[in-house]
Amino acid sequence: MSEVDRAYWDARYRDRGPASSAAPGPPPVFSGYEHLIPGRGSAVELACGRGRGGIWLGSRGLTYFGVDVSPVAIDLATRLAADTGLADQCRFEVHDLDLGLPMGPPADLILVYLFRDRRLDQAIIDRLAPGGVLATACLSEVGAGPGDFRAKPGELKRSFDSLEFLAEGEADGQAWLIGAKPE
Repeated sequence: MSEVDRAYWDARYRDRGPASSAAPGPPPVFSGYEHLIPGRGSAVELACGRGRGGIWLGSRGLTYFGVDVSPVAIDLATRLAADTGLADQCRFEVHDLDLGLPMGPPADLILVYLFRDRRLDQAIIDRLAPGGVLATACLSEVGAGPGDFRAKPGELKRSFDSLEFLAEGEADGQAWLIGAKPE
């Protein structure tokens, strides 16, 4: 990612400030599907932002590792984990996903919320442990029209067709799916 892009995200997170330390739930699109999300094991989140996903997953019992390109976001996420008593459960690191996924063992859950980089699709599938779950949501052209960062109609299902789809949807400018890697 260019330094201009990194500076943009740093400024955006700096302007937003810390996330609320109130117990967060799942990202809104996954509300009602929490039973499909593992409650133990390891989780990796790509483009984790200020850490709310980590706090949600850590409070569910997962050992969590989140990455984001923004050092400001990672600092805010690390402080949020400490403030909520989940610093031992949640770890955050600056990582540029233009360089691929960070190194690490297979994950029981990979969460990707409002971030899309088609170049990472196969690496995400490969990183899932057998039986592991991918929960991903991104902007979509469906119900919103074309855009540089919007998935084409049916793109997520095609990209992750080797997974068993547990739930999925595409409407109102957002596409999402929850899928499990075969064991």
